Amino acid sequence: MLKVLQICNKAPYPANDGSSIAIYNMAQGLIDNGIKLHLLTINTKKHFKDDKEVPADFKANSNYTSVYQNTDTGVVGAFLNLFSTNSYFVSRFYFKDFENKLIEVLTKNTFDIVQLEGLFMAVYIPTIKKHSKAKIILRAHNIENKIWERHLKNSKRNIVNAYLSLQNKRLKKFETEVVSKVDAIVPITDTDKQIFSDMGFNKAMYTCITGVNVAHYQTKQNVLLKPKTVFYFGSMDWMPNQEAVRWFLDNCWQKISKAVPDAKFVIAGRGMPQSFLQLNLPNVLVLENVKDGKTFFEQHQIMVVPLLSGSGLRIKIIEGMAYGKPIVSTSIGAEGIYCDPKKDLIIADSSAEFITAVTNLLNDPGKCTELEKNASAFAYKEFDNKNVVSKLVQFYNKLLNA
Repeated sequence: MLKVLQICNKAPYPANDGSSIAIYNMAQGLIDNGIKLHLLTINTKKHFKDDKEVPADFKANSNYTSVYQNTDTGVVGAFLNLFSTNSYFVSRFYFKDFENKLIEVLTKNTFDIVQLEGLFMAVYIPTIKKHSKAKIILRAHNIENKIWERHLKNSKRNIVNAYLSLQNKRLKKFETEVVSKVDAIVPITDTDKQIFSDMGFNKAMYTCITGVNVAHYQTKQNVLLKPKTVFYFGSMDWMPNQEAVRWFLDNCWQKISKAVPDAKFVIAGRGMPQSFLQLNLPNVLVLENVKDGKTFFEQHQIMVVPLLSGSGLRIKIIEGMAYGKPIVSTSIGAEGIYCDPKKDLIIADSSAEFITAVTNLLNDPGKCTELEKNASAFAYKEFDNKNVVSKLVQFYNKLLNA
């Protein structure tokens, strides 16, 4: 039986944002495929989740262990980091308490695979190598330096962005160094896989998207759809999501609203900034901390994903397709979703394209229905979690037997 240690930078349950969904579904997929799993996670102050909420069967099957730590950024820490050569983005995830727990887990157990959930857990690679002979795998949720690179490209020059640019140069250096230290990389998209190759990684790689429990999404509730609603649903404490919504409001919504006066735009997600909560725009509704994502998805009609920066896979698009939502997205937003961009969702990379696509859907219920059916069918075929992770397990077995 394959033994895997999954090391995470965020507690995965409840799975209420993209990264925690990616972590939780991976863990559940490994369990469902008969893997002996240990899950060790930082439980951050910013995204704190009570261990008591974790289902007993998942806790037992994953040997679930969390260590509370405060990863919040601070002015003092950010300033002092100027005198370091390390990226502040990375260094704030290193904690002695967590390292001690990791050493304890590694010395009490023998693992075949240590899977790092994201780049920031790579700060513990020296510790892992000292206390284990397991293969070290980077599950790359995205290319971290690309997120900031794209954001800075779209931003005005100021002192804050000058600091972020410095940190991103350090982050890119760290990311390049990590690539040389791991035994394999599991990117979530082929786009990211190519970037790792360009960075010089020449060892084993396997692209593994984030799967979902398709049956959960395709079991409909008795919820009344609100017609002519356009929505954005995402973690609003993540910079690329804020940037996306601002761009849509500034460049698209006014013209869409003028063309379809009874349409409404709903912005939803946890960590909503005050600047969004204080918006006072006609036919724009802001909802913070939506507790029932399933009901929210089923109540609202057209999903928009106008991302301009970011990297990796947008879990919310996978969820949207699984729920059978008509989706309009930028190419960046739809990275890693290898579907027919005219049949299963609509790609729009300019404000004019976005305005046309959303307006046409609002005025054409038949086209909405067609996209809904196609998106749902694609999700059912491509995103089943157990099947997705079973292929990763095959990759791990080949890696160990090479």
